[in-house]
Amino acid sequence: MDKVCGPGSLFTTLAKRQVYGVVGIDGLPGPTETLVIADERANPELAAADLLAQAEHDVLASAILLTPSRALAEAVQAAVAQQMESLSRAEVIAQSLEHSSGIVVTKDLDEAFTLANEYAPEHLCLLVSDPWQYINRVQNAGGVFLGEMSFEVLGDYVAGPSHTMPTGGTARFSSPVNVNDFIKITSLIALNETGFRAIGAAAELIANEEKLTAHASAVRRRRGT
Repeated sequence: MDKVCGPGSLFTTLAKRQVYGVVGIDGLPGPTETLVIADERANPELAAADLLAQAEHDVLASAILLTPSRALAEAVQAAVAQQMESLSRAEVIAQSLEHSSGIVVTKDLDEAFTLANEYAPEHLCLLVSDPWQYINRVQNAGGVFLGEMSFEVLGDYVAGPSHTMPTGGTARFSSPVNVNDFIKITSLIALNETGFRAIGAAAELIANEEKLTAHASAVRRRRGT
C-alpha cells in the first residue's frame, strides 16, 4: 500500500506512527474532543447530552462547554449529573469528565470563539441562536456543527462528509480526511532557452555561494561561460 487513512484506537495510531515515512498517513489522531459554545437560549438538557455522548468515547476524551451564561452552565452541570446515572458507560464518562472536560463561563460569545480558535477542537458545536452568523468567527476546527439538530453524534455515524478529523489542536493546520488526501501532485519543470537565460545566472550565483561548484558548473556550461 502507499497510504493509510482512517480512524482507530490508540493501537491504530501507534501503528500509523511506526509506518509513517514508509507509507503516507492522513494524520495521528489522538483522543477525541468536542467543544460546545452555547448561549443563554440553549437547551441545557441537549447540551448535557452532547457532552456526555462525547465523554463516553474514552477516558481521555474531552468534552468542554463554553458559555457566557452562568445560569446555563449550572443547568448543564446538573443535567450532566442526572443523565449520567442511566448511561451504560458511566464509569468511563466520569473519568473523562474529571480528566479533561469541563464548563467555562466566558465574558461573552466573542471570548468563547477566541478560546475555541486557540483550542482548535476536533468538533465545534454551536448551540447558539442563528449559528450561521458565527461561521466567519471560526478559524480552527475539524468540523462545525450548527444548531441543536446538527449535533455531533450524527457526524459520528451518518451526517458526513468525513468524520476522520484532526485532534489535539492540529485543526490549526490540517483538515478532515477528504478527496485531497488521495491526490498526489508531481511537479513539471520545462524551460526553453529564453526561460533558462532569465534565471540561470541566479542559480549559478546561489550555487557558488553554497560552494557547490558542480551545481554552478552545470549552469555555466549551458550558459556557455
